[in-house]
Amino acid sequence: QVQLVESGGGSVQPGGSLRLSCTASAFTYCMGWFRQAPGKEREGVALIDGHGRPNYAASVKGRFTFSKDNVKKTLTLQMNSLQPVDTAMYYCAASGILNCYLRDIAATRYSGQGTQVTVS
Repeated sequence: QVQLVESGGGSVQPGGSLRLSCTASAFTYCMGWFRQAPGKEREGVALIDGHGRPNYAASVKGRFTFSKDNVKKTLTLQMNSLQPVDTAMYYCAASGILNCYLRDIAATRYSGQGTQVTVS
């Protein structure tokens, strides 16, 4: 079972930046991030699929950058131009689906404990 540990959340003013990091015990085909705001469903934010292709939610495209280090087994989500709507718990996630989509990373049962991001 994949173990995932996030770090780097916090509070920031609108327009600010945060960098989230995740350390994984192993990588699966699909690695990424989803978020969940209070009272809302999970939302896939960013992923890299089994072919190395990145995919971003429309709401974060151009503001967030997701990268992974296959040697160190770390994931990084650089978040710029943050807005209040980005406030949520952010989870590092893994899926065994090769050609994964954002809905797959949001539905996975393999995720970390989450790290809170608050923009206000």
